[in-house]
Amino acid sequence: MTALAVLAAALAAALVVGRPVRLPRSAERPPFGRHLLPLGLVPLALLLAGTSPQVLVIAGVATAGWFAGSALWRQRWARLEAERTAARVLETCEQLAGDLAVGQPPGPALTRAASGWSDLDPVARAFAVGADVPAAWREVATRPGAADLRHLAAAWQVSHRTGQGLAEAVDRVAERLRAGQATRRVVRGELASARATARLVAGLPVVALLMGSGAGGDPIGFLLGHPVGLACLAGGLGFGMVGLAWIEALARDVDRAG
Repeated sequence: MTALAVLAAALAAALVVGRPVRLPRSAERPPFGRHLLPLGLVPLALLLAGTSPQVLVIAGVATAGWFAGSALWRQRWARLEAERTAARVLETCEQLAGDLAVGQPPGPALTRAASGWSDLDPVARAFAVGADVPAAWREVATRPGAADLRHLAAAWQVSHRTGQGLAEAVDRVAERLRAGQATRRVVRGELASARATARLVAGLPVVALLMGSGAGGDPIGFLLGHPVGLACLAGGLGFGMVGLAWIEALARDVDRAG
């Protein structure tokens, strides 16, 4: 029963870490984290086969670690893809501002921008057929990392309704995005140290186990062979994973606020 408690705690903590992550549509799915369901059934198969509690605990810890590692990897992958998309948004605004400033019409400027970033094809097509271009910008802005395109949509709409120069409006948007990108770079730099500290603290128990074994003790045997040790293993694993999830959740909130 203690082994089952360890397994339940480990999988519950892994599920806390493994919240769904939305990846950009154009992003390639990360290879790490596939086939999680068959792996999660391994401890159950071992239990039904009458495997010893120690082997069951090890299988449960490995399964939980795979779930948690996969979730953290997908979150990092999604964050990097969103950062790359945000950089493309700034490049697009600067390119459009430059093209419009030298007198190029909006249609060819949009076509040129879409040739370098295929996600902008709906915007170029909307302009070509006389559809709602700001709405097309806002549709692209729903993708992770592209939220700043809403400012470009607003500038396009205001310029169309008031007759204000589109080049000037887009240039102001680009200037605003440059300032926002600089602020986010500072925020990401501050968050990197917090994330690194959290992962270092999460890995310290492994170092403590190795030190205890090197000093002549048997901490691994205690954790896997004694009911109190199994309870300590379950609690430590659960708190460690929940702590990592908490740090990542705080970091995501700061990222969104920045």
